[in-house]
Amino acid sequence: MDNKKEFKPYIPASKITPEITVTSIIMGVILAVVFGAANAYLGLRVGMTVSASIPAAVIAMGVIRVILRKNSILESNIVQTIGSAGESLAAGAIFTLPALFLWANEGKMDKPDMLEITTIALLGGLLGVFFMIPLRNALIVKEHNVLPYPEGTACAEVLLAGEEGGSNASTVFAGMGFAAAFKFIIDGLKAVPGEVALRFRGFAGEIGTQIYPAVMSVGFICGPRISSYMFAGGLLSWMVLIPLIVLFGENIIMYPSATQTIGEIFAESGASGIWGSYIRYIGAGALAAGGIISLIKSLPLIINTFMGALKSMKGAGSAGSLRTEQDLNMKIVLIVIAVLTLLVWLVPAIPISLIGAIIVVIFGFFFATVSSRMVGLVGSSNNPVSGMAIATLLIATLILKLTVDNTPQGIAGGMESAIAIGSIICIVAAIAGDTSQDLKTGYLLGATPKKQQIGEVFGVVASALAIGGTLYLLDSAWGFGSEEIAAPQATLMKMIVEGVMGGELPWILIIIGALIAVIVEIVGIPVLPFAIGIYLPVHLNACIMVGGLIRLAFDKMKGDEKKKSKVTNDGILFCSGMIAGEGLVGIVLAVLAIFGVDKMIDISGKLGLSSGVSQILSLVVFALVIVSLLMFSVFKKQKKAKNG
Repeated sequence: MDNKKEFKPYIPASKITPEITVTSIIMGVILAVVFGAANAYLGLRVGMTVSASIPAAVIAMGVIRVILRKNSILESNIVQTIGSAGESLAAGAIFTLPALFLWANEGKMDKPDMLEITTIALLGGLLGVFFMIPLRNALIVKEHNVLPYPEGTACAEVLLAGEEGGSNASTVFAGMGFAAAFKFIIDGLKAVPGEVALRFRGFAGEIGTQIYPAVMSVGFICGPRISSYMFAGGLLSWMVLIPLIVLFGENIIMYPSATQTIGEIFAESGASGIWGSYIRYIGAGALAAGGIISLIKSLPLIINTFMGALKSMKGAGSAGSLRTEQDLNMKIVLIVIAVLTLLVWLVPAIPISLIGAIIVVIFGFFFATVSSRMVGLVGSSNNPVSGMAIATLLIATLILKLTVDNTPQGIAGGMESAIAIGSIICIVAAIAGDTSQDLKTGYLLGATPKKQQIGEVFGVVASALAIGGTLYLLDSAWGFGSEEIAAPQATLMKMIVEGVMGGELPWILIIIGALIAVIVEIVGIPVLPFAIGIYLPVHLNACIMVGGLIRLAFDKMKGDEKKKSKVTNDGILFCSGMIAGEGLVGIVLAVLAIFGVDKMIDISGKLGLSSGVSQILSLVVFALVIVSLLMFSVFKKQKKAKNG
């Protein structure tokens, strides 16, 4: 059957309503920059980003319907279309580009300038949008009843629930203000430590938790299952592997490039020193193997999707007779893709050769197709972007290793080129997935596809112009790889390229991690969240687990399913606001750190609290965060019941 004939969108194709307006563009661009910066900060801290589509949708609905008094659902849809692009582009950029900063700090190459970062982000983002356009008819329209596109459908539901627009938007803003205040108290004033740790006498393991609202919010949004897998990986690394390494290898230097024995590292830095010197390599091996496993498992789906997309491209992108069928003209799309590919090769700011440009266009379209299909089935949060980036980096680095001079300069150039290629592919995959979700939302609402595609371009351009400044700001304030912004994904990509290009990795540890991933996959545990748990500090995983447990409590609460769903949705919106609020304060604190103001507002030394008292105060603050989330959702439920 033809889904196009059966399906009726909310706004009929015959009805013309405002979509791309000055208001929608300005609001969308602001949200793209805000959520892009916030997610960049979050991703550099915890190695994960969250979808900005739903909070962007509720803010758009709240402002346009309540403040501006306009009844224009398609205009709100354009706002969230533009706004969500910032989060996706930031995710692709922060997974790879900080590796260039890390190498610069090691003296292997110069820091990437703003033009290089902006150009890579812009070309990758635009390729992601234009690669997706020929796929819209095949994936969004023809498979409407097959691919649910969870975030896209949820955004449509949020926008359709316009009667509650102001209430929903206030939930997001409340979360932003709440987390902003706590972030400033913890990391601005430094009134309490941001982490609580429990160490054991005679046992090298360590357990603890961070107390940040945004980190807890990640667990709430991901849910208890994913959170528990991450926490289990953290327990394995910090309560099993670290004690074993210290117990059996105290007087051993485990690999040639290490400069201290295990006992010396533990005496100097404790469990965190063993994590930095050994466990992160095991986690890198597990993550790399997990990414490859996820791609192998998806191969039948990937091949079928790719072949189906190629067959459906004939006539795709042409202007249909109905408003809701009109994509950007296919000829223009192909010309733009060709021009963008040439720019990847010819722009001097990007260190990519002709071979690299060919890799970009082939892998770019392939992974754009994969990403668009995958997010349709499992949602953007489960899109294996890092796995695609790992596969691209491995192949690109192997090819480049054969073509560069075997000199320090040649190897450094090959490493920089590999990261540039991986960055563009990573951004392509992330933006293609986001564009798919947005087009699904538009399809359900009755939006004009070509206007949404133009909106995506606005979002990509705004985000690309902002991401370079964000990365430079964070690096100048704290430095990538530091405790504040560990940049775990970019560190992983850096290690992979170094291992292939220069053979500098401790391969025994990498292989151990890969074998752990294989074992985990065999017993039926999702390997990627477990591997992320091994790779990240347990304190961060524990905080995420707390958020997952709160979500579990919400899901188990008594009451009918409709009321439970509303309370959970309020919690998700509140947590989305907390992530944005904390991320924005993190950016503000970075600015203060650059100018030295952070030391002026630091009151930790003036309080004169002992370590034990400080830890207790941290737990009290964390308890307040948890209680506030619970109480806010209960208050919202009671308020809705009273008004209803």
